[in-house]
Order: sequence, then C-alpha cells, then structure tokens
Amino acid sequence: MTPAYWQIATHQLTINDPVMGCLIKQYDDVVLKSRGDAFATLARSIIGQQISVKAAECVWQKLICIVPEISPQVIHDTSEGLLRQCGLSYRKISYLHDLSLHFMTDKLSVAEWNAMGDEALIEQLTRIKGIGRWTAEMFLIFHMLRPDIFPVADIGLQRAISLHYFDSQAINKRNMLALGQWWKPWRSVATWYLWRSLDPLPVEY
Repeated sequence: MTPAYWQIATHQLTINDPVMGCLIKQYDDVVLKSRGDAFATLARSIIGQQISVKAAECVWQKLICIVPEISPQVIHDTSEGLLRQCGLSYRKISYLHDLSLHFMTDKLSVAEWNAMGDEALIEQLTRIKGIGRWTAEMFLIFHMLRPDIFPVADIGLQRAISLHYFDSQAINKRNMLALGQWWKPWRSVATWYLWRSLDPLPVEY
C-alpha cells in the first residue's frame, strides 16, 4: 500500500525546499510502501536495531528461510538455537519473544491504532521489551504510513542532513528540528528521501 498523500507531499516539499526538490527528482522511481503486516514490520525493526540496512536484510532473509511463517505464534515457538542460526543475538531473540507475547495476548490495542495520535501510539509501542522510540517511529513510518514522523535519533538521517544541508559538518538535534520545520507536515517523506540519498536500495521494514 502506497500513501495517498505522497504526490501532494513531494510537490509541497519541492516548492518549500530546493535541496529536497533535487532529491525527490533524483529518486522518483520508488515510493514508500507498507507491507501490511504489523507484527512482521515490528520484528524487522527489532532485527534492524544498531546494524546496517544490508546486515539487517541478510538476517531477515535467513529468518524467512528457516522459519515457515513470520507470525507471533511461530516466532514464539521457534527454538532459540534456530533463531541464533539466523544471526540474531540472544537479546534480540528475547525481544522477538516478548513482541510475540504482546500480540498473542492482545496487550496491544491494534483496533484503535488508526485513531491514535503519533505520540500516543509511540508510548504504547515502547511498553514492549526492546522497542524504543526509534523502533516505534520506524513502525509509524513504514506500517502506519504516518506522514509527519521525524526520527532525529536515526544515524542515517543525521548523516544525510549533515551531508546535504551542513557541508558534512557536525549537527545536533536543534539543527535538525529547525530544518524539519520546513518539511512539516511531511517529515516522514523528507526523511525517506534523505535515507535514499545514502543508499540506492529503498529502506523497508
């Protein structure tokens, strides 16, 4: 599923910011898409923590080869040894098991997610073991397709902003937030294009 707002977002970003407009023109071949599977998206986000996009994809591919189905019950029942063979650390395995339990026991108000504000949803998701704000923000961008998420703690986003807007000089959160004001209410879209400027493969979860 592709966001209905994508065309208007890229149009407004191009008008408001020439640098962003150049990035949008350069990477206009692919757009953000949701895979439509909340559990799998959160699982991929956990797997992607603190490793490169390439490494995360490698682990994920091993996982889907070994595990017949990426579902809460199956992941919960898969042995630690098998999950370790995929390249998962003991800590990430415990996170995936806790995530599975949250879905299996209905601790998450999934039916209410669409009506919840960004911060309320982030607060609920961060109650899950191993899911911090960054992981929750990835979920809001890639599964919920929320248009105005700005993950300032993301290293890739920091690098891209430094490269394109600050001559590769060091930046801080204040710099990023000030720049992000130009992109409201489409900061998720701006973030996605900045990620793409660093990696020819679209970021996906």
